[in-house]
Amino acid sequence: MKTILVTSRLLLAVTAAASMSVIIGCSTTGTAPAAANAAETDKPAELAVKITPTISSVSVMHNGKPVTVMRNQDGNNKVNPEFAKTSRKCPPFCIQPFTIAPGVETIGEVEMVDYLGKMGSGDKSIIVVDSRTPDWVERGTIPGAVNIPFTKLDPDKGADPVSIAESLESFGAVETGKGWDFSNVKTIVLFCNGQWCGQSPISIRTMLKQGFPAAKIKWYRGGMQSWSNLGFNTVTPEATAR
Repeated sequence: MKTILVTSRLLLAVTAAASMSVIIGCSTTGTAPAAANAAETDKPAELAVKITPTISSVSVMHNGKPVTVMRNQDGNNKVNPEFAKTSRKCPPFCIQPFTIAPGVETIGEVEMVDYLGKMGSGDKSIIVVDSRTPDWVERGTIPGAVNIPFTKLDPDKGADPVSIAESLESFGAVETGKGWDFSNVKTIVLFCNGQWCGQSPISIRTMLKQGFPAAKIKWYRGGMQSWSNLGFNTVTPEATAR
C-alpha cells in the first residue's frame, strides 16, 4: 500500500511538471508569431500590380514635393472617361505616325518610368515636358512633368520671342550673339494626350526647326491616354495625387 502511494505521488509530480512545461512552451511559442507578425506589419506591402516584374514604383519630385509613380492597385479600376472616347474629328485629332521625325526616339511607358526614376534619383540632365495647354494639365499630368505648352514654342501658334527664349533656356539652351547654342541641352521627353494628339508633335517639329538636336528629344507617343489606360497615377498642378 505504501509503495502504491509513493508511486501515485511520484506520478502526480511528473504529470504536474509535464503540464507546466506544456504551459510554458505554449506561452513561448505563442509569443514568437506575434512578434513576427508585428515585424511583418512594419514592412511595406508588396504591390500586386507592378510596372514590370522587377519595378513596383519609382519616386519623383513634382513641384518640390515627392510623388510615387505607380499603377492603380484596384483590380476593378476602369479607364478614365476622359480617355475612353475612341473617335475624334480629324483634323485636328489625327493619328500620329510612330516616328515623328528622323533621329527622335519614340518611347513607351517603361522607358518613361525609367526617365522619371533617374530624375527622382537626382539626374538633372532630363526634363519631362507636358506639351498640352493648361486646361488639360489641370485634369492631371504625369508626376515629375513640367508644363510647357506647344503654344509657347511655335510662332505660328502665337508664341512670342520671350516665351520661346524662356522655353529653350529651360531645356538648357544658351542664347548667343550668333543664335542658340544647343551643345549642353538636357534630354527632353515630351508627351501630350496620346496617339491622336498633335500638341507634342508640334513642339518637337518646332524645336527641330530651331536647331535642337534630334538625339536629345524623346517622344512618349502614348501620352496621357496610354498612361491612364494602364492605371498609372497622375497629379494636378498642385501635386495632389489622383
